[in-house]
Order: sequence, then structure tokens, then C-alpha cells
Amino acid sequence: MLPFRIVDRIKFVVERQLVKGAGFQLLVVGGFIGLISLIGGLLVVLPPAGEFKDAGSAIWWAFLRLTDPGYLGDDVGTWQRIVSTLLTISGYVVFMGTLVAILTRWLIAKMEDLERGLTPVTLKNHVVVLGWTAQTPPLVAELFGSSGRMQRFLEKHDTQKLRLVVLAEEASGEQVHELINEPGVGRRAREVILRSGSAIQPEALHRVACLDAAAVIVPSQGHDAGSLVTSDIETVKALLSIAAQARHFSSPLPFVVAEIQDMRKLPVVERAYPGSVEVVAGDATISRLMVQNVLHPNLSEVYNELLTAGEGNEIFVRGGETAEGLTLSELATQRPHAVVLGLLQPAAKGWQVNLLAPSDTVIRNEDRVVLMASDYEHTGPDAKVDPLAAVERISGSVQPSRQQGPHRVLVLGWNRRVPSLAAEFGSYAGRQFQLDMVSATPLEERQREMSRYGVDLERINGRLLEADYMVEEDLRKLAPASYDTVMLLSSDRIGSGEEADARAMVGYLQLEDILSESTRRPQVIMELSDPDNRHLLYGHQSEMLISPMILSHVLAQVALRRELRVVLDELFTAGGAEIQFRDPHDYPLPASATFQLLEKTVAARGEIALGVFRARADERGRHLVMNPPRKQYLDLQEGDQLLVMCQT
Repeated sequence: MLPFRIVDRIKFVVERQLVKGAGFQLLVVGGFIGLISLIGGLLVVLPPAGEFKDAGSAIWWAFLRLTDPGYLGDDVGTWQRIVSTLLTISGYVVFMGTLVAILTRWLIAKMEDLERGLTPVTLKNHVVVLGWTAQTPPLVAELFGSSGRMQRFLEKHDTQKLRLVVLAEEASGEQVHELINEPGVGRRAREVILRSGSAIQPEALHRVACLDAAAVIVPSQGHDAGSLVTSDIETVKALLSIAAQARHFSSPLPFVVAEIQDMRKLPVVERAYPGSVEVVAGDATISRLMVQNVLHPNLSEVYNELLTAGEGNEIFVRGGETAEGLTLSELATQRPHAVVLGLLQPAAKGWQVNLLAPSDTVIRNEDRVVLMASDYEHTGPDAKVDPLAAVERISGSVQPSRQQGPHRVLVLGWNRRVPSLAAEFGSYAGRQFQLDMVSATPLEERQREMSRYGVDLERINGRLLEADYMVEEDLRKLAPASYDTVMLLSSDRIGSGEEADARAMVGYLQLEDILSESTRRPQVIMELSDPDNRHLLYGHQSEMLISPMILSHVLAQVALRRELRVVLDELFTAGGAEIQFRDPHDYPLPASATFQLLEKTVAARGEIALGVFRARADERGRHLVMNPPRKQYLDLQEGDQLLVMCQT
């Protein structure tokens, strides 16, 4: 073994002190300053002709020259001037340069730590979002935009202002800039508190004060295909960590809204979190909406109004105490700007959804009333407007599905949602489908994922085809014009939502070129992953679903009013109440009818009128008119359709 050199040993000791932080670095620099001052003092006190009588005065003289170059002109004698010059130069390097560098680096590091959001928040009754994904900015916009519902939420938790904390892997100015550019957030982005960390880290959960939150929202995180750590695993781990912290501090568990992709994990989530939790099935929700859109073309515009932020109508749930003792018909007369959809009634487990309840149903204190309105204020009584005439609605008969032959569906693209989409098609027992799923992803891999999800392709007449729809020749061989519906899916196997959507949009433009050569045009449904891309295809002829925006709306609104989840499940799954388009000629309507008359006519069949779908778009490119003023004449034209809620 080679012996250690003394120089290496000194370097090692100095290095171990420097890496301990700014305090130890200052001690090392202070030691060097003392050593240089000692050497400089000894150099001027040793010569016999020196003016210093003792070593202490000489060392103090050297320290002053080292720290302040202004003393340089006061020295006399050649030797003192030489030593003084050397001390002054050393002072520039050691005292000014090194000391300022250490303090500057320490200050910058502290500022970076503060900007990274590593300081625990000291808030109570706030809202926490665990994770930064593509749907986080629209989720923040939803929370800021829900003024009436948010006001009731704040009153319930005895607080005056929404305080929102978002946990991101690496909090930085990039997220703030993204929030500023999000419609509905803008300058309010500064009100959002960003903290760094992962939802599966207990210290990160403490950093955002999960246990003191009024609501905790856990959106699904994105993961590469084939990863052993899925978004559902992270969600369950986050719930376990929150529950463990609550046990450790003997604190009550906060209300949690968790998004999972595989609904088969629901029992696992319920075991992992013993507190109040609402589970939103992300993949299943979008799959349900897509299949409903296949069954009822143009329904995507209804989703984009009811399930996204901005202008238009939303679904609200009000407590039964606001209308106790009234019938649904009497309540509707006092809500001239809203449409009463039905009731939620307490059941052994959760709620029994009773949309389309007869109008003579009496509202109890423990019930919840479901309404559709453009603003939360419209769900309450309006003393400035005269009450409406009562509309009597009977119990509606179940409407049979109308189908002639199998409905042929071509699915272009592949993502983790395809197995749940195929399973959703299979849940409609009274319908026949022929489902062709096309992707460049290897066939064996897709078959394995279908098998894991428990999808029987033969039962739904499904086929897995291997082709790349971005290649024009492959797309032509599929003969897309021969199908009833063509669905373009955004891939989750590409680095970002922008790249995935770029592929889907280019594929759509190529599809349009092929369809333009045919006299028959199928229904085209396109899914996008990035909300910023929704305005790029201006004047497109497809129906567009932006999954992050829809899921953000559902998560935000369920966090503010948890009963809303069962209402959405009822509306957008097989059976029960359903939103459909109807031909005006199916009803005994006069040539000129108001929306109030339409309500009365539709109610005679046990249905609820929601609005009109125009064959021609307005100046904003919109076809849908939901919940118009009661006295407004509809002026129905050829091709217009009625939008109703009915029992199926």
C-alpha cells in the first residue's frame, strides 16, 4: 500500500469541511484569513528595524491590510510595502472573492429551495391536488370557475377564500407560466401554492398539509407502457400514506377524490383508505362517453357543455332542505332558469338515483335535488320572475333501442383505454357491434392487454388488426367509408400530449382526404390529450372529445359536491336515464312552439326536454341550445333535433 502524502491528507480534510455547507465553508475561509494575517504579521515584526513592538500589533496591522485595501498608502518602508501589497492581493482573493462567493451561493441556494416549494404549508380547509399532469391546469380552472358551488363549499368548511395547493414532482416557474396561459386561470395563477414532491412520499404529503385539507384530489399520473409502477399503484400508495399519517397524528381523515384507471382496483382503494373517498374511473368514464357518442351521434357537444368549464349549462346537486315538502313540479315552477332532472334518495349504501322521477314526488329533507342550469344562482328561487306554469310528468316507459344490423366501428390507434372501451361496448347487451381495432402496436402485446382486462373479443365481434393508419395505403385498405363510426384515439405511448395529438390530427386530415372520395360518410370521433390543441382543427367535421378537460371537470365538481359522481354514472352508462336526440315529428308539436310548450309535450311521455340541436351552426360554430328561456320560440327547421332525457 502506498503511503498517504501530507498534501493529499490536507486536501481531503479541507474538502470534507467544505461540503458540509456554507457555515463550515465560512469557518475554513476564516481559518485561512487568520493564517495569512499571522504570517503577514510575523513577516513585518521579525526584521530588527520594524516599527512594531509586539506581534499582536503586527498581526492586527496585517489583518487590516488583508480586509481593506484602503490602508495600502499609509505604509512606509520598502519591506512593509511589499508585505502590505501581498496581503492586499490575498485579501482580494480570499476575503472578498471567496467570502462573497460563499455568501452568494448560499443565498442563491436558499432562494432555489424556497422556489422549489420544500417548505410545509400552514393552511387549513384548503384544497390539495396531488400531482401535475395534463389535466392539472384545467382542473385548477374548474375550481376557480365554480363560483356558486365553490361558495357553498367554503361556507360548509367555515372559510372565506379558496386556497389551492398543488404537489408537483419539481415545482418551478414553468408550472406557473402554464397556469397563467390556461383559460380561466390567468392572473389567479399566483394564488396557487406549488410544492415539490411525489404523492407516494409521506414527507411530501406533510408538505402540502393533507390532513388539514377540506378535500384532496388525486389525479392519475402518466406512465410509460409496460411500466411495473402504474398510475393506480401510485394512487393506492398515496392513500395508504395519508391514512398512515392520520393514524400517527391521531387526526381525522380528509375527504379524497381519487382517479383510477382500472375499476377492478376499486375494492383495493376502499381497503387502502378507510375515510370518505369518491373514486372516479378515468378510463371507464371516457370509454362510456365514447360509446354513448357512438350510439347517439353529436352527443359530444352535450359533453363539451355539461362536462367542461366555460359558458353553458352544468349539472348541480342541491340539498333537500332547500325545497323540503315541495313536489318536483312545484319546485320547477320556482326555478324558471333551471331544469329539474330528478332526485337522489338515501339508500343502504350511498344513493339511489331517481332521475325522471314523477313530478308529484315529494322532496324530503334527506334527499338531494338534481338540476341543470347555467349558473349556481339559478338553482335557487328567483323572486324577480313570475313562477312558471306547472308541468306534470308521468312515469316514463322504457324506450327500446332501435338497431338494424350490427353497428360497424373502426378504432384507429391504441392506448390503455382501448380494453375498457371494448368492455363498454360489450355492456350493451341489446346492441350488436362489429369492432375493428387497428394499431401499429404488436398484435401479441394488444392481445395480452385485452386478456388481462377480461375482454372476450368474440362476444363483441372484435378484431385486432395490425396496420399503421399514418400510412395512406394501409388506411385505404381498411376502407373507412364502409364503417358506421371511425374513432381516432390519442396515443399514450408517445412522450407528450402534444406529440400524441399531432399524430391523431395528421391521421384525421389523411382520413378526411380518403372519405372525400366516397359518397358515404361515417361518423368520425376524435380524442385529444392536450387541451391546447382544441382550436387547431377549425371547421373540422369530426366530433371531438378532450379527455383531460372532461376528467378535470368531473374531479373538480365531485370534490365540491361528492353526490355528483353517481349522477354522472347514471347518465353515461348502459340502462337507466339517458340523454338522446329525437325527431320533432315524433311529438304533437305545433309549427311554432316555445320551450315551455316543448317541456309540457315531452313530459306527457315521461321525458324531460333539455334543448334543441340545430342542423345549422350559429356564428360561433355551435349547434346545441340547452335550457333556453321558457318563453323563447324554438323556430324548428328541417333537420333540427330535440334533446331529451328518457328512460332506456
